[in-house]
Amino acid sequence: MKELLRTTDPTVIAFATALLEGEDIDVFEIDVHMSVLEGSIGVLPRRLMVHEDDHFIASRVLADNGIEVSRP
Repeated sequence: MKELLRTTDPTVIAFATALLEGEDIDVFEIDVHMSVLEGSIGVLPRRLMVHEDDHFIASRVLADNGIEVSRP
């Protein structure tokens, strides 16, 4: 798995997930339940992960839709 996106905005996560699933790219969201540790104030980012083989295509899909991907 390779990190594709890191953000504190849940709407960006939802939009990116929908775009990738529409392209049949498996996506996995991590750090979803970190709000328990942070007190639900939304300061800890969530991350979207994709398989290494899908990373390039997934990056292009997000970039074509105005979503900036994480850089290694």
